[in-house]
Amino acid sequence: MIKVAVMGASGRMGKMLIEAVEAADDCTLHVTLDKGDDVRAGLAGADVMIDFTRPEATLAHLAVCADLGVKAVVGTTGFEEAQKAEIARFAERTAIVFAPNMSVGVNVVLKLLDMAARALNEGYDIEIVEAHHRMKVDAPSGTALQMGQVVAQAVGRDLKECAVYGREGVTGARDPSTIGFATVRGGDIIGDHTVLFAGIGERIEVSHKATNRTIYAQGSLRCARFLAGGKKKAGLFGMNDVLGFA
Repeated sequence: MIKVAVMGASGRMGKMLIEAVEAADDCTLHVTLDKGDDVRAGLAGADVMIDFTRPEATLAHLAVCADLGVKAVVGTTGFEEAQKAEIARFAERTAIVFAPNMSVGVNVVLKLLDMAARALNEGYDIEIVEAHHRMKVDAPSGTALQMGQVVAQAVGRDLKECAVYGREGVTGARDPSTIGFATVRGGDIIGDHTVLFAGIGERIEVSHKATNRTIYAQGSLRCARFLAGGKKKAGLFGMNDVLGFA
């Protein structure tokens, strides 16, 4: 049995993760932790920590995991580049799966986007539209940014240089080398993502729409099994590794 520690236990994802762990035949709930709890005492003896909290909290939790040798699944989004580098340093001491979206379906879409972008690398404008619930605090979503990164790499561009995150006023004609992002926030939308390849005479849309958060919880357990079942004691992994795409 994989002994799982769930962080942010009182949050929406935390509750979903707890239900998923309790329903799994090969996992047991080692501990649930929330703000104010003793993280070091709680994580002691766990096999894998699953964390969907906030960047600062996740980094503090990973520091403890690295000290104790607890493996970690990180679905938290909104990290700055320096914080991602810190995660990589923690991964030198323990095994971590870090992915902005744990959905198996989303990660299949990422593979499809790589193929589509390579085929449509000339004559098509690329726009990414994402929608989430009103309580989401970061924008664009981590998944949208990952989609942009996959597409940019496939067409030989640097996302930092070609991304456009907002348009207002007289913007002039669209620069064909850019990748645009549009963000929608409202209601209880769990997560919708569409990448549009708009050409002359046709357009191709690759979309993923989440209708239930259980997809993220189930994907997280798949990551936990990957970590627990492997002999890797350290290293930074993504969903491509978990799904065997890498």
